[in-house]
Amino acid sequence: MKMRDNKRLGGIGEKVAIEYLKKQGYHIIETNFKCKQGEIDIIAADDDIIVFIEVKTRSSDVYGQPSEAVNYYKQRKIVQVALTYLAKRNLFNWMSRFDVVEVIMEQTDKIANINLIKNAFEYSGKYGY
Repeated sequence: MKMRDNKRLGGIGEKVAIEYLKKQGYHIIETNFKCKQGEIDIIAADDDIIVFIEVKTRSSDVYGQPSEAVNYYKQRKIVQVALTYLAKRNLFNWMSRFDVVEVIMEQTDKIANINLIKNAFEYSGKYGY
């Protein structure tokens, strides 16, 4: 799959994830938050918790689950961006967590599976901050 196709598939997956999260009771605060450290796909509120959400979309699970792509390096980047977001918004007193949404599309317009992984990983200071 070409890079352009991957970006398109990822964009579709993010839209699917947003609708799914809304149905699960999440309030979407922001999408595609960018800073010099990187980007977070979705920032939402789940009750009184700020949730930083990484969306991983694949056309199949032949090469493993989409969430497996959220490795240590990717987690570290997400945490860096989350800390920047919390600092810019002065929200350090809020509880936060990191979720992953896996989206598998059979075709670009047909959802095969969607899976929400709450607390997919934690920030425990192990990232060297």
